[in-house]
Amino acid sequence: MKYYLIAGERSGDLHASHLMRELRQQDPAAEFRFWGGDFMQAQGGELVRHYQEMSIMGFWEAATSVLKFRGYLRECERDMVAYKPDVVILVDYAGFNMRVAAFAKQLGIKVFYYISPKIWAWNQSRVHKIKAVVDRMFVILPFESEFYGKFDYKVDYIGNPTVDAVAEHVPTNDFRERNQIPLDKPIIAVLPGSRKQEIEEILYVMLSILPPFLNYQFVIAAVGNLDPGYYRNFQRGQNISIVFDQTYDLLHHADVAMVTSGTATLETALLDVPQVVCYRTSAVSYAIGKAVIKVPFISLVNLIAGREVVKELIQGEFTARNLVQELKKLTEDPAYISHQKAGYAELREKLGRHNAARKAAELMVGYLKK
Repeated sequence: MKYYLIAGERSGDLHASHLMRELRQQDPAAEFRFWGGDFMQAQGGELVRHYQEMSIMGFWEAATSVLKFRGYLRECERDMVAYKPDVVILVDYAGFNMRVAAFAKQLGIKVFYYISPKIWAWNQSRVHKIKAVVDRMFVILPFESEFYGKFDYKVDYIGNPTVDAVAEHVPTNDFRERNQIPLDKPIIAVLPGSRKQEIEEILYVMLSILPPFLNYQFVIAAVGNLDPGYYRNFQRGQNISIVFDQTYDLLHHADVAMVTSGTATLETALLDVPQVVCYRTSAVSYAIGKAVIKVPFISLVNLIAGREVVKELIQGEFTARNLVQELKKLTEDPAYISHQKAGYAELREKLGRHNAARKAAELMVGYLKK
């Protein structure tokens, strides 16, 4: 069968690549054409556009890029018509993918959604649109089945692919030596995100707190799809190291972490590293987001737990002073650390282990053969 996949950011690229691998196991004749990134390319098939070209963060930034996105959408529609896939598989990235879903539905192409858009957070009315244009929804957060059930829409809970990715990772023992990280200093992992826009807003503040923690080594989790020279702008002094595409190894060796809100907060929790969650965007985007977001937390850790497990420093609260205060607790207060790790244990129990990509692939191929 012919599969057309769309992932609009790095985490989606990773999860879609695992799904492609499992789809090929279920369907040896599988052909792939996709919008995604390096991970998906490694699985074979034809890349139409890299997600880097489409990466926008924030409500305001997205609004000001309407013409650009409209052009991509038209290109995607033309390409889909020419390719004639058996199914379109959409991975999160709601603003773009919901429009693609509507177009595919008009063409009579099956539409599967792998990793639900976070409509439960800010635009719950989109459920009705999803019911109209998405044939099957595959969700990865335990509370999403209940959410969709309120709207009489049956979805498939397949487990969380991040749980599988973390469980499959084999730590590298020579991580410090290979990256020339001092052996005598504990590590503060710095996870600033994967998009330049969010890095600009967040990384300078994260690194501004260096003086009170000179006995630690700050290690930045960089991503290989950005120019290495870009990260060197942030490297000031010997207490800051940079590693590329080694986030899990970094977290395995880290004592504590500063993490930009996103999938990385869940990865950090699953690897049992004490963390503080950071987030900042433009003032306009934040004002819009605050007006429409309907959930009390932004980190996946707290959302899944249903309570505050990790401290979230958002927008005006994301200051050097607050960051220092929180890191002091996470490095010096055993009771505070134990409380956070107890929350991590509850989180792991809620998520379980399901081999999400394999389960999704089995279901998808089964639905297509019916």
